Amino acid sequence: MRILITGATGLVGSAIVEQCRKKDIAVNYLTTSKSKITSEPQFQGYYWNPDKGEIDSECFSGVSAIINLAGASISKRWTSGYRKKIISSRVNSLRTLHSALEQVDTSQITSFVSASAIGRYPDSLSKFYTEEDTAVDDSFLGEVVEIWENEIDKFNTFDFNVAKIRIGLVMSCKGGALPEMAKPVKNYVGAAFGTGQQWQSWVHIKDLARIFMFVVEYGLEGIYNGVGPNPVTNNKLVKEIAKVLDRPVILPNIPKLAMRIILGKMSYLLFASQRVSCKKIEEEGFNFIFPNVCVALESIYNSPECTESSGMGALAKEYTS
Repeated sequence: MRILITGATGLVGSAIVEQCRKKDIAVNYLTTSKSKITSEPQFQGYYWNPDKGEIDSECFSGVSAIINLAGASISKRWTSGYRKKIISSRVNSLRTLHSALEQVDTSQITSFVSASAIGRYPDSLSKFYTEEDTAVDDSFLGEVVEIWENEIDKFNTFDFNVAKIRIGLVMSCKGGALPEMAKPVKNYVGAAFGTGQQWQSWVHIKDLARIFMFVVEYGLEGIYNGVGPNPVTNNKLVKEIAKVLDRPVILPNIPKLAMRIILGKMSYLLFASQRVSCKKIEEEGFNFIFPNVCVALESIYNSPECTESSGMGALAKEYTS
């Protein structure tokens, strides 16, 4: 089996590549940096430039599944220019893939799985969202996900299965939100945000990578929430981070206005509340290794992986060693 991965150098992509390595699944990956291209039997890189619609069509050679993770990070200040980049990076990547697939033989491809985000669901302290909920959050993030998923849906014109994974708060020490949340806690200035009652639907990075592989290997299609079984409030999450780091949380909660001044509109990410269900993927037979946030955090901060270097070079060495 060989899988084509876009965004393979990112946090989630690296974890999926690691899953492929363990399962002896070959990987083709697309990168916008020619210096990141490696050429090994089990780990082959190809160049693309989605902004210009450029792609090496050889990337589809021998591929039976595609995992799309391409898109600029939302964890940067949402200036007018960067908001456009967040959207265009997702749209252009998908359109470039779609156009290229129209020009090649896709008969061997059985599955196309793309990242999405739970930011689509409206901000709510009481709602428990499932994949059947169709309402879209009235925010920039809701707009991004709606545009993103509309582009993904265009792949339904092909004969292969198409699936969307709506990703929640990814728990990893190697990137994402957790290291940023842990910094003030480590420095004895940790505090919850706003009321602290907003729900945060999280998932351990290893479980998220396993969800993507599960969807590919079982040929699932449709929407699946990439979150763990037990969402927590921001208050609870900050306290659990402090507990595993052996730090007190003694400061009052940080008000919205303060974070709006510091982060601008991006501060919305800290206060939005989305309590999201993972029941659908569990009913397909998926089992979480890390169902509870305390277990997840302990595994992360007690793991030697948190002190090891990561990146494409290290992954390539693992494939060829």
